[in-house]
Amino acid sequence: MQQIREDLQPVIFGDRRSPPHIFTLILLAGMSACVMNMFLPSLPAMAEHFEADYAVMQLSVAIYLGFSAVLQIFVGPISDKFGRRPVILWGLAIFLVATVGCIYASNIETFLTFRMMQAAIATSMVLSRAAVRDMYAQDQAASMIGYVTMGMAVVPMISPAIGGVLDEWFGWQAVFWALFVLGAATMLLAWGDMGETAMPSTKSLTAQFGEYPELLRSVRFWGYALAASFSSGAFFAYLGGAPFVGQEVFGMSPATLGFFFGAPAVGYFLGNFLTGRYATRFGVNQMVLWGCAANATGGTISLLIFEAGYGSPASFFGMMTLVGLGNGLTIPNATAGMLSVRPHLAGTASGLGGAIMIGGGAFLSAWVGVLLTPESGAFPLLWMMLVTAVLGLVSIAFVMRREQALTRRPAPPL
Repeated sequence: MQQIREDLQPVIFGDRRSPPHIFTLILLAGMSACVMNMFLPSLPAMAEHFEADYAVMQLSVAIYLGFSAVLQIFVGPISDKFGRRPVILWGLAIFLVATVGCIYASNIETFLTFRMMQAAIATSMVLSRAAVRDMYAQDQAASMIGYVTMGMAVVPMISPAIGGVLDEWFGWQAVFWALFVLGAATMLLAWGDMGETAMPSTKSLTAQFGEYPELLRSVRFWGYALAASFSSGAFFAYLGGAPFVGQEVFGMSPATLGFFFGAPAVGYFLGNFLTGRYATRFGVNQMVLWGCAANATGGTISLLIFEAGYGSPASFFGMMTLVGLGNGLTIPNATAGMLSVRPHLAGTASGLGGAIMIGGGAFLSAWVGVLLTPESGAFPLLWMMLVTAVLGLVSIAFVMRREQALTRRPAPPL
């Protein structure tokens, strides 16, 4: 594959002077997904432990996502200035400290503060994608990001199930101890293998932040960012609402909920495999369009089943595989598109695009927690997932129309 930085050494696993191995990138991206998903089956037990309402306990999802969004605005320019490697290592170190704080928190306020700090792990997800874009051109980058997130998709398949079992056997604190051990192992791997991929920058940090307007003026950047945000919005709404639906509507135990909860990751795995296989053949726009369509199809079918009165755990979680498939097609391709609008700002674009996506997810996650009640059932969640999926379709259609207009524009006279 064509490398963007011709001065990069060949990838050598375990050599921190060479670009990172794909295995390292997968674990860096997967760690972020694990932190987001693994503890979700424990939310009701944690609400009981801290003597808090479920809606308050559910803020541990929204606060994490919200702070992650804010953090990503700064991570991109900082990594463009100082490099991917040091920012990733500092992010992992802060995450480890915050995880210990979560374990020993004496009240809900303290727990939520440290949970917010855990969002530092988002640096590993954002900058693993930026590292791929440092190394490869747009369609090849989409393919590589697809393979990275395909491996990462295994994490949300199994982590909720593992978290549910740990919660039932040892209590919710065991879930966070497991996250600490995984974080420490990931940090050691990154230290030994994560070579620098960013081009050295001579600009000041202020100048790096000053380049945000260049991205914000790009219509195509906004189109890709919103397509990814709305598509993933369905999944983030699911993160916020599915624990409630599983336990309050269907009466599932934490272990059973953890088993079903990973259903979207099955589709996500397949979507990322298809991205890795076909992105270079069909291009990122077509892949994003198909992904948004799959996302909307899953939400529509699930809502119709519930409207007909046949809603069940099998139908609810089963249709989430289509939502996962849509995200697996949309997110890596839209991300590659975002990062390719201004290749010299790959880290900044990754951070800003991630902030838009995660910030929207934080809002949706919190809002679903407010709307869901025993009387409402799963309907507020299903409607919100469907609306966001349709908006994703509108966003990528806008990008495709914009690119057609650019290709028809006559070249300037010589």
